[in-house]
Amino acid sequence: MLNGKSSILFYAAALGLLLAVSGCTAPKVTSSAQPISHAAWDSLLRKHVDDHGLVDYQGFAQDSNQLKDYLSLLSNNAPNEKTWSKTEQLAYWINAYNAFTVKLILDYYPVNSIKDIKDGIPFVNTVWDVKFFTIAGKEFDLNNIEHGILRKEFDDPRIHFSLVCASMSCPKLQNFAFTGDKLDTQLDEAASEFLNEPFRNEIGGETIRLSKLLDWYWGDFKDKYQDRYELINRYAKKQVKTSQPIEFIDYDWRLNEQTPEKEALVKG
Repeated sequence: MLNGKSSILFYAAALGLLLAVSGCTAPKVTSSAQPISHAAWDSLLRKHVDDHGLVDYQGFAQDSNQLKDYLSLLSNNAPNEKTWSKTEQLAYWINAYNAFTVKLILDYYPVNSIKDIKDGIPFVNTVWDVKFFTIAGKEFDLNNIEHGILRKEFDDPRIHFSLVCASMSCPKLQNFAFTGDKLDTQLDEAASEFLNEPFRNEIGGETIRLSKLLDWYWGDFKDKYQDRYELINRYAKKQVKTSQPIEFIDYDWRLNEQTPEKEALVKG
């Protein structure tokens, strides 16, 4: 039997777990019959993201009306599972995650890191649990998209190479929109770029040093790849051996913003 203090701690922990789990469940939304165009997002990315995935957030702020219009298009036109292809649905949710992440940064800009955004319940919610946008009239947070939809409903671990959390160690923000007709090629290219970028993964030495993404989310890859060596050899330019030890690189949560220091870092 729990005493008074133990009971409080128990129920506090249970509440925290409940909130964390419910935060990853995507709200049910009404949908749009016809797939939308991501041309506006594509135009913004080509204008404000460089070839290394570094972002000109001040430039995005100057084009805030164009971004607002695209976000409104997303909010009012959720995918329809009956009339949209699977790739059109997946491209929508990837673009939505990335575009609303840019909006979140702009709402608090300037910030040194997305983790500096303090909204939410301390020690329970993170910035990814903050509900700050709507889709089809339902409140959403970024975890709803990543964990409640993309990881839950789409059997494609390559999403982890396309979702961008506005941090240096994240996969780079591509300077084009994902689209249903090109999605398979785009995801393969994103995986290849991510694994071959020395800043994010070090494949060339005796010890393989990988991004923490391939530690945190390895469970999503297990059905596709026997081990991390097979994944690396699928996408990396340099082949590795199973005898090579693997370590994981500390995550750099600094904002993925265009600055001379960060440009020098990603260019090596």
